[in-house]
Amino acid sequence: MTALLRASAVTPTVASVAVRPRSLVVLAGLPGAGKTTLLGRLDAAEPVTVLDSDQVREWIQARISLPYRTYRLFVHLAHRFRVLWHALFSPGLLVVHEPSTRQGTRAMLLVMALLSGRPRHFLWLDASAAEALDGQIARHRMIRAHSFERHVRRADVMRDQFEAGWKPFGWPAVTVLTRAGTSGGLRLTV
Repeated sequence: MTALLRASAVTPTVASVAVRPRSLVVLAGLPGAGKTTLLGRLDAAEPVTVLDSDQVREWIQARISLPYRTYRLFVHLAHRFRVLWHALFSPGLLVVHEPSTRQGTRAMLLVMALLSGRPRHFLWLDASAAEALDGQIARHRMIRAHSFERHVRRADVMRDQFEAGWKPFGWPAVTVLTRAGTSGGLRLTV
């Protein structure tokens, strides 16, 4: 069942989402929606591994002084390899930060979950294009305009589908979150 959590912007609200043990949880949404910020306020009822491509980018950035665009592809490939490795070998929950507006990305994550025998839960952090753009500006990391526009078009379609009760293929559990509804963080319960 798709759940839409709403809360007052005045009172910080912790969103609580029930997941199965060892779940692969994908936190998806527009680039700049606040996924990384939300993961920084994640609380889980069992051991959790959090994977974000920013972890790879920051590791590389600390060692070389090249513009991000020169190694961006490597960051995304390394991030996906890390997801597969942890899906196969890490205990506990696995939480993956990935925009997932592309069907191919969701399919890749589905295959990783199936190969590792992990239950699947898809979290969508809903944000408008303006909110996501503000988020990119605040973190001083803008994605290319045409790439962002593609994400926005696909996210708009997904938002409409979520409101109609749609679940991405292979993802039996879906929760739609709002920025206001997660202002106090995110708790995963098993």
